[in-house]
Amino acid sequence: MTDSDGDAGVCVLVPDEQGAAALAAYPLLRPQLLGPGGEPTAGQRDHAVVLVHGFHPVERTLALLPRLPRVRLVQTLNAGYDGWIGRLPPGVGLSNARGAHGAAVAEWVVAVLLAHHRELAFFAEAQRRRRWERRTGRSLAGSRVAVLGAGDIGRHVAGLLRPFGCEVTLVGRRARAGVLSAAGFAAVAAEQDVVVLALPAGPDTDRTADARFLAGLRDGAVLVNAGRGTLVDTDALLRETGGGRLHAILDVTDPEPLPPDHPLWDAPNVTLTPHVAGVTEGISARAWAVAAAQIDLFAHGRRPDNLVIDPT
Repeated sequence: MTDSDGDAGVCVLVPDEQGAAALAAYPLLRPQLLGPGGEPTAGQRDHAVVLVHGFHPVERTLALLPRLPRVRLVQTLNAGYDGWIGRLPPGVGLSNARGAHGAAVAEWVVAVLLAHHRELAFFAEAQRRRRWERRTGRSLAGSRVAVLGAGDIGRHVAGLLRPFGCEVTLVGRRARAGVLSAAGFAAVAAEQDVVVLALPAGPDTDRTADARFLAGLRDGAVLVNAGRGTLVDTDALLRETGGGRLHAILDVTDPEPLPPDHPLWDAPNVTLTPHVAGVTEGISARAWAVAAAQIDLFAHGRRPDNLVIDPT
């Protein structure tokens, strides 16, 4: 593939020096930093074929695309892509960074489940009050855990939980070896001690955990949302947790960010973290490694493995 100015290679606009360095290792790629203020220069408007979306609002990148008529691929540094659906110009596809964050998100799932089962919040409060109070927690061993979403995050969650002695069931869109279908999960939902949501957002997954879904879980079950806030009917969840029947551990919420006056903040049996499950040291390096490999596939005329929105 060649730019119109005759130079061999694919002009890729990147938001930072780390991205330029990551892409420089690929001979067919010509990474260029966006111009001052994140605006493309005249030359970039004429020759850019790939635009990398960094860790900033989707709207900022969407606003650039009308000024970049030759761009055919937007590459993101995160896995979520619901904010892009139906918003890309004709002829532009989207590739994400699936594979960069699964291990970190899975660590968060294990961390919050251990904290919940061993009641670490109780002991933190006792320490704050200088009280030597003992309490019997629960073990993860023997817990039945269903993970909805058999992709990168789901597989990592299963891989980390099984050594703890958990009986893990992966649930995907279709049944296959080692994976139940949604219909298959419905038959065993009431048997699960923990249900982990690791699904992408979209019309097919919105409100997966609705009132009927939640009512079908056993008393005392724990719902963990490591996917997207829209997977859960928040009002229905508040009714279940408020009544003490279910526990919820949420890294993502609907709405997000959560307004200061939202009832989730002080709801009983609810633990919140502010969408940080995948945010660990090295997050940018991992994301750029995946992004560079996807862009290189595109530069060689191949379909990126992580293409999630086809050009129309």
